[in-house]
Amino acid sequence: MKEKSLFIEFMGDSPTVRVLDYLMTERDLDFSISDMARNVVIGRTTLYRIWDDLLKKEIILPTRIIGKAKLYKLNKENPKIQKIMELDDMICLEALRKRAEEQKVKMVA
Repeated sequence: MKEKSLFIEFMGDSPTVRVLDYLMTERDLDFSISDMARNVVIGRTTLYRIWDDLLKKEIILPTRIIGKAKLYKLNKENPKIQKIMELDDMICLEALRKRAEEQKVKMVA
């Protein structure tokens, strides 16, 4: 089983949090619904259940159409998403600081 990200550990493991975590990790890429379900490791049915809410809250935006597939990406212009990205960055920095402190203690000992 894949290890949980720091963001998922902090926010809790739910389909919406998994989608947010994945989209923040791949901030500049766009994905089809099928790709997102596969990469987030949730069922397409589960993703479809939360999809309308993600669009309505402008968490994701459609970007383009390739063949029959619509592609979507994280709406980095949404002020709420910007705050969530700041939180994710803060969680990562805190974990890195703790790891660096642990390494210092090991080197001194």
